[in-house]
Amino acid sequence: MPAILAEPISGALDISRAAFFAIFSVSLLITAALGPTIGRIIDRYGGRDVLALSNLVIAAGLVILGLANGPVLLIVAWAVLGVGMALGLYDAAFATLTALYGREARSAITGITLFAGFASTVSWPVSALLNEAFGWRETCLFWAALNLVLGLPLNRFVLPALVVPARLADTADAPRIGWTPRREMLLLAFVFASGWFVTGAMATHLPRLLEEAGASPLEAIAAAALVGPGQVAARLCEFVLLRHVHPLVSARLASLLHPVGAAALLLFGPAAAIPFTVLYGAGNGLLTIARGTVPLAIFGPQGYGERSGLLGAPARLSQAFAPFVFAFLLDMLGVNVVLISAALWLAALAALLCLRARPAE
Repeated sequence: MPAILAEPISGALDISRAAFFAIFSVSLLITAALGPTIGRIIDRYGGRDVLALSNLVIAAGLVILGLANGPVLLIVAWAVLGVGMALGLYDAAFATLTALYGREARSAITGITLFAGFASTVSWPVSALLNEAFGWRETCLFWAALNLVLGLPLNRFVLPALVVPARLADTADAPRIGWTPRREMLLLAFVFASGWFVTGAMATHLPRLLEEAGASPLEAIAAAALVGPGQVAARLCEFVLLRHVHPLVSARLASLLHPVGAAALLLFGPAAAIPFTVLYGAGNGLLTIARGTVPLAIFGPQGYGERSGLLGAPARLSQAFAPFVFAFLLDMLGVNVVLISAALWLAALAALLCLRARPAE
Protein backbone atom coordinates (compact mmCIF):
# COMPACT_ATOMS: atom_id res chain seq x y z
CA MET A 1 0.00 0.00 0.00
CA PRO A 2 2.71 2.62 0.76
CA ALA A 3 4.14 2.17 -2.74
CA ILE A 4 0.90 3.51 -4.24
CA LEU A 5 -0.53 5.79 -1.54
CA ALA A 6 2.58 7.41 -0.05
CA GLU A 7 2.47 10.27 -2.55
CA PRO A 8 -1.20 11.27 -2.18
CA ILE A 9 -1.16 10.83 1.60
CA SER A 10 2.02 12.90 1.97
CA GLY A 11 0.58 15.62 -0.23
CA ALA A 12 -2.75 15.75 1.57
CA LEU A 13 -1.16 15.86 5.04
CA ASP A 14 1.56 18.31 3.97
CA ILE A 15 4.50 16.13 4.97
CA SER A 16 7.46 14.96 2.93
CA ARG A 17 7.57 11.54 1.31
CA ALA A 18 10.70 10.83 3.35
CA ALA A 19 8.78 11.57 6.56
CA PHE A 20 6.00 9.23 5.47
CA PHE A 21 8.42 6.38 4.91
CA ALA A 22 10.19 7.13 8.18
CA ILE A 23 6.86 6.66 9.98
CA PHE A 24 6.24 3.49 7.97
CA SER A 25 9.68 2.22 9.01
CA VAL A 26 8.75 2.72 12.66
CA SER A 27 5.76 0.45 12.10
CA LEU A 28 8.13 -2.25 10.85
CA LEU A 29 10.22 -1.82 14.00
CA ILE A 30 7.08 -2.36 16.09
CA THR A 31 6.38 -5.52 14.08
CA ALA A 32 9.93 -6.75 14.71
CA ALA A 33 9.73 -6.07 18.45
CA LEU A 34 6.44 -7.94 18.89
CA GLY A 35 7.33 -10.91 16.69
CA PRO A 36 8.93 -13.24 19.28
CA THR A 37 6.13 -12.71 21.84
CA ILE A 38 3.38 -13.34 19.29
CA GLY A 39 5.22 -16.40 18.01
CA ARG A 40 5.41 -17.81 21.52
CA ILE A 41 1.66 -17.23 21.99
CA ILE A 42 0.99 -19.14 18.77
CA ASP A 43 3.25 -21.96 19.95
CA ARG A 44 1.17 -22.26 23.12
CA TYR A 45 -2.38 -21.72 21.92
CA GLY A 46 -2.40 -21.88 18.12
CA GLY A 47 -2.81 -19.04 15.68
CA ARG A 48 -6.49 -18.97 14.70
CA ASP A 49 -7.49 -16.27 17.16
CA VAL A 50 -4.23 -14.38 16.63
CA LEU A 51 -4.79 -14.18 12.88
CA ALA A 52 -8.43 -13.19 13.38
CA LEU A 53 -7.31 -10.46 15.76
CA SER A 54 -4.88 -9.25 13.11
CA ASN A 55 -7.78 -8.51 10.76
CA LEU A 56 -9.46 -6.39 13.42
CA VAL A 57 -6.28 -4.50 14.28
CA ILE A 58 -5.28 -3.93 10.64
CA ALA A 59 -8.80 -2.74 9.84
CA ALA A 60 -8.65 -0.33 12.78
CA GLY A 61 -5.28 0.99 11.63
CA LEU A 62 -6.56 1.52 8.10
CA VAL A 63 -9.63 3.36 9.36
CA ILE A 64 -7.42 5.66 11.46
CA LEU A 65 -5.18 6.17 8.43
CA GLY A 66 -8.20 7.02 6.29
CA LEU A 67 -9.31 9.62 8.85
CA ALA A 68 -5.85 11.10 9.47
CA ASN A 69 -5.69 14.88 9.22
CA GLY A 70 -2.09 15.37 10.24
CA PRO A 71 1.17 13.72 11.35
CA VAL A 72 -0.14 12.68 14.79
CA LEU A 73 -2.94 10.46 13.50
CA LEU A 74 -0.63 9.21 10.75
CA ILE A 75 1.83 8.02 13.41
CA VAL A 76 -0.99 6.44 15.45
CA ALA A 77 -2.33 4.68 12.35
CA TRP A 78 1.02 3.16 11.43
CA ALA A 79 1.70 2.17 15.04
CA VAL A 80 -1.60 0.23 15.04
CA LEU A 81 -0.76 -1.26 11.64
CA GLY A 82 2.64 -2.31 12.99
CA VAL A 83 0.87 -4.34 15.68
CA GLY A 84 -1.50 -5.76 13.06
CA MET A 85 1.39 -6.81 10.83
CA ALA A 86 3.05 -8.60 13.73
CA LEU A 87 -0.21 -10.47 14.37
CA GLY A 88 -1.03 -11.38 10.79
CA LEU A 89 1.77 -11.49 8.23
CA TYR A 90 3.96 -14.39 7.09
CA ASP A 91 5.65 -15.17 10.42
CA ALA A 92 2.35 -15.56 12.26
CA ALA A 93 0.80 -17.54 9.39
CA PHE A 94 3.78 -19.90 9.16
CA ALA A 95 3.79 -20.41 12.93
CA THR A 96 0.05 -21.16 12.85
CA LEU A 97 0.52 -23.84 10.19
CA THR A 98 3.47 -25.36 12.03
CA ALA A 99 1.46 -25.52 15.26
CA LEU A 100 -1.25 -27.38 13.34
CA TYR A 101 0.81 -29.69 11.11
CA GLY A 102 4.28 -29.90 12.64
CA ARG A 103 6.98 -31.05 10.22
CA GLU A 104 4.31 -31.62 7.55
CA ALA A 105 3.62 -27.88 7.26
CA ARG A 106 5.97 -27.28 4.33
CA SER A 107 3.37 -27.75 1.58
CA ALA A 108 0.88 -25.49 3.35
CA ILE A 109 3.53 -22.80 3.84
CA THR A 110 4.37 -22.96 0.13
CA GLY A 111 0.66 -22.80 -0.71
CA ILE A 112 0.24 -19.54 1.23
CA THR A 113 3.17 -17.96 -0.58
CA LEU A 114 1.70 -18.98 -3.95
CA PHE A 115 -1.41 -16.92 -3.22
CA ALA A 116 0.52 -14.06 -1.63
CA GLY A 117 2.89 -13.85 -4.59
CA PHE A 118 0.14 -12.02 -6.46
CA ALA A 119 -0.44 -9.54 -3.62
CA SER A 120 1.30 -6.58 -5.22
CA THR A 121 0.27 -7.65 -8.71
CA VAL A 122 -3.39 -7.30 -7.65
CA SER A 123 -3.28 -4.65 -4.93
CA TRP A 124 -1.09 -2.07 -6.70
CA PRO A 125 -3.45 -1.55 -9.66
CA VAL A 126 -6.57 -1.86 -7.46
CA SER A 127 -5.22 0.74 -5.03
CA ALA A 128 -4.21 3.01 -7.91
CA LEU A 129 -7.66 2.74 -9.52
CA LEU A 130 -9.49 3.34 -6.24
CA ASN A 131 -7.26 6.30 -5.44
CA GLU A 132 -7.90 7.79 -8.88
CA ALA A 133 -11.65 7.24 -8.69
CA PHE A 134 -12.39 7.99 -5.02
CA GLY A 135 -9.25 9.15 -3.21
CA TRP A 136 -6.72 7.66 -0.82
CA ARG A 137 -8.99 7.86 2.23
CA GLU A 138 -11.67 5.75 0.59
CA THR A 139 -8.97 3.33 -0.62
CA CYS A 140 -7.83 2.78 2.97
CA LEU A 141 -11.43 2.20 4.06
CA PHE A 142 -11.91 -0.31 1.22
CA TRP A 143 -8.95 -2.42 2.40
CA ALA A 144 -10.19 -2.11 6.00
CA ALA A 145 -13.60 -3.44 4.96
CA LEU A 146 -11.97 -6.32 3.06
CA ASN A 147 -10.11 -7.36 6.22
CA LEU A 148 -13.41 -7.49 8.10
CA VAL A 149 -15.70 -9.11 5.52
CA LEU A 150 -13.20 -11.56 4.01
CA GLY A 151 -10.07 -11.99 6.12
CA LEU A 152 -11.75 -12.15 9.53
CA PRO A 153 -14.31 -14.89 8.69
CA LEU A 154 -11.70 -16.98 6.88
CA ASN A 155 -9.24 -16.82 9.76
CA ARG A 156 -11.78 -17.28 12.56
CA PHE A 157 -14.17 -19.86 11.09
CA VAL A 158 -12.20 -21.78 8.44
CA LEU A 159 -8.90 -22.34 10.26
CA PRO A 160 -9.08 -25.25 12.73
CA ALA A 161 -8.31 -24.65 16.38
CA LEU A 162 -5.12 -26.10 17.82
CA VAL A 163 -5.74 -29.30 19.77
CA VAL A 164 -2.95 -29.77 22.32
CA PRO A 165 -2.38 -33.41 23.37
CA ALA A 166 -2.58 -34.03 27.11
CA ARG A 167 1.08 -35.01 27.25
CA LEU A 168 1.99 -31.55 25.92
CA ALA A 169 -0.36 -29.58 28.14
CA ASP A 170 2.48 -28.44 30.38
CA THR A 171 4.46 -26.89 27.54
CA ALA A 172 2.68 -23.57 28.07
CA ASP A 173 5.05 -23.04 30.99
CA ALA A 174 8.13 -24.23 29.09
CA PRO A 175 11.20 -21.99 29.27
CA ARG A 176 11.94 -19.60 26.45
CA ILE A 177 13.96 -21.13 23.63
CA GLY A 178 15.77 -17.92 22.74
CA TRP A 179 18.77 -17.89 20.40
CA THR A 180 19.69 -21.56 20.81
CA PRO A 181 21.41 -23.22 19.08
CA ARG A 182 23.25 -19.93 18.72
CA ARG A 183 25.39 -20.71 15.66
CA GLU A 184 22.49 -21.85 13.47
CA MET A 185 20.17 -19.09 14.67
CA LEU A 186 22.70 -16.33 14.00
CA LEU A 187 23.52 -17.70 10.55
CA LEU A 188 19.84 -17.83 9.59
CA ALA A 189 19.19 -14.39 11.05
CA PHE A 190 21.95 -13.02 8.82
CA VAL A 191 20.53 -14.80 5.76
CA PHE A 192 17.04 -13.39 6.26
CA ALA A 193 18.29 -9.90 7.19
CA SER A 194 20.39 -9.78 4.01
CA GLY A 195 17.52 -10.98 1.84
CA TRP A 196 14.96 -8.65 3.37
CA PHE A 197 17.30 -5.67 2.99
CA VAL A 198 17.37 -6.29 -0.75
CA THR A 199 13.60 -6.87 -0.78
CA GLY A 200 12.94 -3.59 1.04
CA ALA A 201 15.29 -1.74 -1.30
CA MET A 202 13.81 -3.18 -4.49
CA ALA A 203 10.22 -2.66 -3.37
CA THR A 204 10.94 1.05 -3.17
CA HIS A 205 13.56 1.68 -5.85
CA LEU A 206 13.30 -1.01 -8.54
CA PRO A 207 11.81 1.18 -11.31
CA ARG A 208 14.40 3.90 -10.67
CA LEU A 209 17.21 1.31 -10.63
CA LEU A 210 16.12 0.06 -14.05
CA GLU A 211 16.04 3.63 -15.34
CA GLU A 212 19.60 4.07 -14.07
CA ALA A 213 20.48 1.03 -16.18
CA GLY A 214 19.14 2.82 -19.26
CA ALA A 215 15.49 1.73 -19.43
CA SER A 216 12.79 4.28 -20.19
CA PRO A 217 10.22 4.97 -17.43
CA LEU A 218 7.62 2.89 -19.28
CA GLU A 219 10.06 0.02 -19.80
CA ALA A 220 11.10 0.17 -16.15
CA ILE A 221 7.52 -0.04 -14.88
CA ALA A 222 6.65 -2.84 -17.31
CA ALA A 223 9.70 -4.86 -16.24
CA ALA A 224 9.09 -4.21 -12.53
CA ALA A 225 5.55 -5.60 -12.90
CA LEU A 226 7.10 -9.00 -13.63
CA VAL A 227 8.44 -9.40 -10.09
CA GLY A 228 5.14 -10.92 -8.93
CA PRO A 229 4.91 -13.51 -11.73
CA GLY A 230 8.59 -14.35 -11.13
CA GLN A 231 7.85 -14.99 -7.45
CA VAL A 232 4.87 -17.19 -8.22
CA ALA A 233 6.71 -19.15 -10.92
CA ALA A 234 9.54 -19.93 -8.50
CA ARG A 235 7.14 -20.91 -5.73
CA LEU A 236 5.26 -23.17 -8.12
CA CYS A 237 8.58 -24.78 -9.04
CA GLU A 238 9.31 -25.29 -5.33
CA PHE A 239 5.86 -26.81 -4.80
CA VAL A 240 6.09 -29.20 -7.78
CA LEU A 241 9.79 -29.95 -8.28
CA LEU A 242 11.65 -29.11 -5.06
CA ARG A 243 9.16 -30.22 -2.43
CA HIS A 244 11.04 -33.48 -1.79
CA VAL A 245 14.50 -31.93 -1.40
CA HIS A 246 15.78 -30.26 1.75
CA PRO A 247 14.65 -26.62 2.08
CA LEU A 248 18.29 -25.57 2.29
CA VAL A 249 18.65 -26.53 -1.37
CA SER A 250 15.88 -24.10 -2.34
CA ALA A 251 17.36 -21.41 -0.12
CA ARG A 252 20.81 -21.78 -1.66
CA LEU A 253 19.32 -21.65 -5.15
CA ALA A 254 17.39 -18.50 -4.17
CA SER A 255 20.59 -16.80 -3.06
CA LEU A 256 22.16 -17.25 -6.50
CA LEU A 257 19.37 -15.82 -8.66
CA HIS A 258 19.70 -12.13 -7.80
CA PRO A 259 23.50 -12.04 -8.33
CA VAL A 260 23.05 -13.70 -11.75
CA GLY A 261 20.43 -11.11 -12.67
CA ALA A 262 22.64 -8.28 -11.37
CA ALA A 263 25.53 -9.46 -13.52
CA ALA A 264 23.27 -9.52 -16.58
CA LEU A 265 22.01 -6.00 -15.84
CA LEU A 266 25.54 -4.62 -15.55
CA LEU A 267 26.71 -6.40 -18.70
CA PHE A 268 23.74 -5.81 -21.01
CA GLY A 269 22.01 -2.74 -19.57
CA PRO A 270 18.31 -2.19 -20.33
CA ALA A 271 18.16 -5.31 -22.51
CA ALA A 272 18.49 -7.33 -19.28
CA ALA A 273 15.82 -5.41 -17.35
CA ILE A 274 13.25 -8.19 -17.68
CA PRO A 275 15.64 -11.07 -16.85
CA PHE A 276 16.89 -9.09 -13.85
CA THR A 277 13.43 -8.49 -12.41
CA VAL A 278 12.27 -12.04 -13.07
CA LEU A 279 15.38 -13.52 -11.44
CA TYR A 280 15.07 -11.14 -8.50
CA GLY A 281 11.39 -12.04 -8.11
CA ALA A 282 12.16 -15.76 -8.32
CA GLY A 283 14.89 -15.51 -5.69
CA ASN A 284 12.68 -13.46 -3.41
CA GLY A 285 9.84 -15.94 -3.90
CA LEU A 286 11.99 -18.89 -2.89
CA LEU A 287 13.51 -17.04 0.06
CA THR A 288 10.05 -16.28 1.43
CA ILE A 289 9.29 -20.00 1.48
CA ALA A 290 12.70 -20.71 2.98
CA ARG A 291 11.97 -18.31 5.82
CA GLY A 292 9.18 -20.65 6.85
CA THR A 293 10.61 -24.04 5.90
CA VAL A 294 14.33 -23.86 6.72
CA PRO A 295 13.85 -23.16 10.47
CA LEU A 296 11.26 -25.95 10.56
CA ALA A 297 13.65 -28.40 8.90
CA ILE A 298 16.67 -27.47 11.02
CA PHE A 299 15.10 -26.91 14.45
CA GLY A 300 11.82 -28.87 14.24
CA PRO A 301 8.34 -27.65 15.22
CA GLN A 302 9.03 -27.18 18.95
CA GLY A 303 9.17 -23.45 19.68
CA TYR A 304 8.82 -22.64 15.98
CA GLY A 305 6.75 -19.49 16.51
CA GLU A 306 9.19 -17.98 18.98
CA ARG A 307 12.14 -18.81 16.74
CA SER A 308 10.38 -17.30 13.71
CA GLY A 309 9.80 -14.11 15.63
CA LEU A 310 13.43 -13.91 16.70
CA LEU A 311 14.73 -14.66 13.21
CA GLY A 312 12.28 -12.19 11.70
CA ALA A 313 13.29 -9.27 13.93
CA PRO A 314 16.67 -8.54 12.23
CA ALA A 315 14.98 -8.99 8.85
CA ARG A 316 12.34 -6.39 9.73
CA LEU A 317 15.02 -4.02 10.99
CA SER A 318 17.04 -4.30 7.78
CA GLN A 319 13.87 -3.96 5.71
CA ALA A 320 12.90 -0.83 7.64
CA PHE A 321 16.19 0.95 6.91
CA ALA A 322 16.72 -0.43 3.39
CA PRO A 323 14.81 2.29 1.47
CA PHE A 324 16.88 5.10 3.02
CA VAL A 325 20.26 3.35 2.77
CA PHE A 326 19.64 2.10 -0.77
CA ALA A 327 18.45 5.54 -1.92
CA PHE A 328 21.74 7.05 -0.73
CA LEU A 329 23.77 4.30 -2.41
CA LEU A 330 21.74 4.61 -5.62
CA ASP A 331 22.42 8.35 -5.75
CA MET A 332 26.12 7.71 -5.24
CA LEU A 333 26.70 4.61 -7.38
CA GLY A 334 23.90 4.52 -9.93
CA VAL A 335 23.21 1.10 -11.41
CA ASN A 336 26.46 -0.21 -9.86
CA VAL A 337 24.57 -0.38 -6.56
CA VAL A 338 23.48 -3.88 -7.64
CA LEU A 339 27.03 -4.99 -6.82
CA ILE A 340 26.19 -4.35 -3.17
CA SER A 341 22.83 -6.15 -3.29
CA ALA A 342 24.44 -9.06 -5.12
CA ALA A 343 27.22 -9.21 -2.53
CA LEU A 344 24.63 -9.43 0.25
CA TRP A 345 22.98 -12.39 -1.46
CA LEU A 346 26.35 -14.11 -1.97
CA ALA A 347 27.18 -13.56 1.70
CA ALA A 348 23.82 -15.15 2.52
CA LEU A 349 24.77 -18.12 0.32
CA ALA A 350 28.02 -18.51 2.27
CA ALA A 351 26.04 -18.56 5.52
CA LEU A 352 23.61 -21.14 4.12
CA LEU A 353 26.53 -23.36 3.09
CA CYS A 354 27.61 -23.38 6.76
CA LEU A 355 24.29 -24.88 7.85
CA ARG A 356 23.69 -28.61 8.09
CA ALA A 357 20.92 -30.24 6.07
CA ARG A 358 19.57 -32.01 9.14
CA PRO A 359 18.07 -30.93 12.46
CA ALA A 360 20.61 -29.29 14.76
CA GLU A 361 21.51 -31.22 17.88
